Amino acid sequence: MIKLLYFAALVDRLGTASEQLELPATPYTVRELVAWLKLRGGPWEEVFSKSSVRITVNKQFVELNAPLKDGDEVAFISAWI
Repeated sequence: MIKLLYFAALVDRLGTASEQLELPATPYTVRELVAWLKLRGGPWEEVFSKSSVRITVNKQFVELNAPLKDGDEVAFISAWI
């Protein structure tokens, strides 16, 4: 299970500040997580199609190819209002 945190304008746009998510058993990356979130459609697709969303894993900024593992905390920070 990983914890997802949403900050700044994302909280208003997505209607949530956090959630828990079960990862698949195979290796998983930030890019795959973002692609899955976009599949929710509506504001999720819009927000995660923008390059102005910064991402941290365990409080460290990462690239999209960063791996995820059980217990990670992933934060999404909006640079736009």
